[in-house]
Order: sequence, then structure tokens, then C-alpha cells
Amino acid sequence: MWFMYIISWIALLLQIIIITLSIAAGLYYLAELVEEYTVLTAKIIKYMIFGTSAVFVGLLILEDFSLMMIVAGLLGNVAFFLVLKTFPYFVISSPPFIGSVVFCVINHYLAFQYFSTIWYPFTDVLSYFTLCLWLVPFTFFVSLSANENVLPTMTEARPQGQDPSDVVSNYFKAKGKKYGLLSFLKSAQESMLPDRVRKNY
Repeated sequence: MWFMYIISWIALLLQIIIITLSIAAGLYYLAELVEEYTVLTAKIIKYMIFGTSAVFVGLLILEDFSLMMIVAGLLGNVAFFLVLKTFPYFVISSPPFIGSVVFCVINHYLAFQYFSTIWYPFTDVLSYFTLCLWLVPFTFFVSLSANENVLPTMTEARPQGQDPSDVVSNYFKAKGKKYGLLSFLKSAQESMLPDRVRKNY
């Protein structure tokens, strides 16, 4: 009996490791796709915002959800749409970005408050959180590394006092350490996996 108990804990640990590695590989692949196809990603995010807004309107018309939850969700989608206007660049101090983060927190608070007072099956609660609260922010999170390898353009924001005609040198001077999801996964890969040594014959 005790041997089977130990085996079950070992199997559970292996399953957690495999699931974690699978999620990391999936995030790495998604970040690579987002970096490669930024215009298509922006269109997909825009359609996700429209779809989430349609779900909120459907919940308002067909279900008995709180009006405050629906309004806060729609205002959060407006903030996400305004963040999308500068995609793939994210200005953390901009009002749309701050508003999207604030509305994300408010929407989570209202959802926890609502579902703690009115009982719904777990699958319904999970579907609400997945489609209405997590889908668009998670896509923006995966897209954080999209602007790391984008070529410079004239519309890109530059620090004050720099010559606006010298786009390329300003771009490379302003380019510092990368903080996106893809660079985090690449640094984790470099630190955890050993380098392959190629033999020269």
C-alpha cells in the first residue's frame, strides 16, 4: 500500500514537470509567431476584443449578470482597444495601458464578488474567466516581446533632443536590455540547457 502511494506521488511530480515544460514550449512558440506576424496578431487581438464584447452583450441580454460587471468589462475592452492602437509597442505609462490594468483588476474583483454570492457550476465560472477576463490580457502578455525585433520606422517614439531624421542609429541607441516573454524564455533556455558543442572535423 505504501509503495503505491510513493509511486503515485512520483508520477504526479513527473506530470507537473511535463505540463510545465509543455506550457513553456507553447508560450515560446506563440511568442515566436507573434514576433514574426505582428500585423496578423494585431488583427487577431482586435477580433478577440470584439468577440469578448459580444459575449458581454450576450450576458447582459440573455443572462442575469450584474450590470456593473458588464459595464466594467466593456470599459476594459475599450482600454484594450486603445492599447492596440500602438501595437506592437507598449507604453507602460500611457493612460490606455494603465486603464487596461486597472479595469483588469476591477473586473476580477467584481467577478469574484459576484460568483461568491450567486452559485454557478464551476465550468460556467471558468468559461467566464477564460473568455471575458483572461483571453485578451494573456494575448497581450504573449505579445510583449513582439517589438524587440521590429524594424525602426519614422512613427516610432524617440527621446527628446535626438535628431528625428536619423532613425536607425536612434533605434539602436535606445535599444537596451530586452524584457519580453520571448527574451525571458530564451535566457531560461540558455541557463538551463547545456550548449551543444559542434565538432570540427
